[in-house]
Amino acid sequence: MWVLLLIPACAAAVLSCLRLVRVAATADSLAGLTAARPEEAVGVGLFETAYLAGGPSRVVDLALVRMAGRGRLHLAHTGWTTVVDPQGRSRLERALIGEIGPDGQCRTADLRAALAAHQTVRDIGERLTMAGLATPLAVRENALLAIKQVRYAMLLAVGLLAVALVLTTPGTGEAATAAAWFALPLVLTGGTLLMARVDVHAYTAWAAPAGQAVLRAACLPWQFGPVDDAERELLTAVAMVGPDAVPDARLRAALRG
Repeated sequence: MWVLLLIPACAAAVLSCLRLVRVAATADSLAGLTAARPEEAVGVGLFETAYLAGGPSRVVDLALVRMAGRGRLHLAHTGWTTVVDPQGRSRLERALIGEIGPDGQCRTADLRAALAAHQTVRDIGERLTMAGLATPLAVRENALLAIKQVRYAMLLAVGLLAVALVLTTPGTGEAATAAAWFALPLVLTGGTLLMARVDVHAYTAWAAPAGQAVLRAACLPWQFGPVDDAERELLTAVAMVGPDAVPDARLRAALRG
């Protein structure tokens, strides 16, 4: 009976591992085709740094904190965002105000989701991807999905092994035989996940290896006009680690919707 449980466990393990290997190979080939350019040619500023560190949602967080800190938005801890100054100073700010709508007020969670999908934010990612600094969205999504499928296959093998052990006849040695055979999908999925930590993990981050180097260097050309040291420190922290860097608890609550 346990053999019938071994078949789906092995099938799921093999198929998920093959998918992960294929994703890794595709990612390597795309990385080789990407023509990297110096970050100075791309213009790596605060918003680009935010994208490399946390993706589109981090860009939105930075924009909200920056506009709220300068008094152009009011972020309520109740989950609403209100426009105070409707004149956007940049393309991203104008996109943000446009997503709020003509009423000048909307739910913060809805605003964050809409702006993260806006073409203005996507352009930041596309520009960084073309420069070889950001991981292509398709590659990142495929890598995350493939890793998740291998994990599910491992959990499936563990679950089916538990069922198989329950169904075996005690005292016949059948349980040991079943455990030995189920070790095959478990070793395969476990080994593939270890491989993924080395070969695929880099493609699950928003920043490509070159972009990770930019983040580590932390040499940011400030391109957003004069700012004082306190604002610069706050905006840099938000770009790198997100809303957790905001010292105001009410503003943190507002950013989290």
